[in-house]
Amino acid sequence: MAKRRRLTPARTGYLASGYPAQGAALPAARGPDLADAPIARIAGEASTAAALAEVAGTLGAARAEGRLVQRLARAAIEIDHLVRDRLDSDEAALSGLIASIAANGQRVPIDVAEIGPGRYGLISGWRRLAALARLQAETGEARFAEVLALVRQPASAADAYVAMVEENELRLGLSYYERARIAARAVDIGVFGTEKAALQTLFAAASRARRSKIGSFLGVYRALDPVLRFPAAIPERLGLALAKLVETDPARTTALRTDLVARPATEAAEETARLTVATTAAPRAKAPAPAQSEPRPGVFLGVTGGWTRPVLTLSGPGVDPAFRERLEAWLQNG
Repeated sequence: MAKRRRLTPARTGYLASGYPAQGAALPAARGPDLADAPIARIAGEASTAAALAEVAGTLGAARAEGRLVQRLARAAIEIDHLVRDRLDSDEAALSGLIASIAANGQRVPIDVAEIGPGRYGLISGWRRLAALARLQAETGEARFAEVLALVRQPASAADAYVAMVEENELRLGLSYYERARIAARAVDIGVFGTEKAALQTLFAAASRARRSKIGSFLGVYRALDPVLRFPAAIPERLGLALAKLVETDPARTTALRTDLVARPATEAAEETARLTVATTAAPRAKAPAPAQSEPRPGVFLGVTGGWTRPVLTLSGPGVDPAFRERLEAWLQNG
C-alpha cells in the first residue's frame, strides 16, 4: 500500500510573513501603520476640530454673558464711570481687605463694562481696586497693577446702576442716606425719569416700607447735602426726624443749614449730635390769638396784623345781614 504523503502549508503569502497559525497569540498591532491610514487621520482631525469648536463656543458664550474671569490692567478701568453709591470707605474694613489680597491674592473679581477698545468702566468693586492701588504703591509689585474682572454687558445705564447697588448691598450694606443719594443722583443725570422710578428699580428687592424710608431720606439729601460732612453716619430714626423737619419747618431747616455752614462739624459724632438737637428743639410758639372786644352785644371785633397793617374782623351772632347793610352804608357815607 502506497504511503500517504503529509502536506504542509507553503511558507508563502501572509503565512510566510510570520502571521501566527490558528490558536496562536496575535501580535500587537503596529500603531504607526494604523495611524497613517487616511480614514483614521481624517477622523482624528475632525474630532479635534469639533472639540476645539465646542470649547471656543463655550468660552465665547461665557465672555458674552460676563461669566469669564479676565485679567485686566488696572489702569484701563475708569473708576468714575458711574456715580458711586458709597460715600466713604471704612478704613478698618479696607485694611483687612488689603491684608487678605497681599497674602492670598484677589479672590473675588470686580465687575466692569467695556466702554471702548481696551477701556472699561467700573460697575462694582471700588474697594478691591483701592486695595490693589495701595498695595502697588506700597510694594511696587507689578502683580498689583492687574485686576481680575468679569466684563459685563448691561443693557442700559439703569441696569449698570442696579448691579452696582445690589453688589454693595450684599457685601457691605449702604446707609439710608447713601441709598437716597444714589437714587437722586441717578435721576439728576437722566438715568431715571423720576425719583419714584429710581427707588422702584434700584431697590426692587426691598420692601415697600424700606423704599418709603429711603424716599424720606431723599428730602434730607436735597435740603442738606451741601452742608453735611458725615451724612452716611446718620442713623435711620434721626434721618426720618430730619425729613419731617425739612418738610414741615423751612425756617428751622434754613437755620440748621446756616449753622452747619458757619461751624462745620469735625467728626461724625459731633454732626449727629447737632442734627439731633435741631430735630428735638422746642417748636416755635404759636401766634397769639387775635385780640377781641365786644363793641356792642353779639358783635366781636378782632384785630390782627399789628399796628402797621391792621386787619379788623367782625364776628358773632349780631353780625347778621341787617347789621352788614348798616355797616356798609356807614362806611360809604364816610
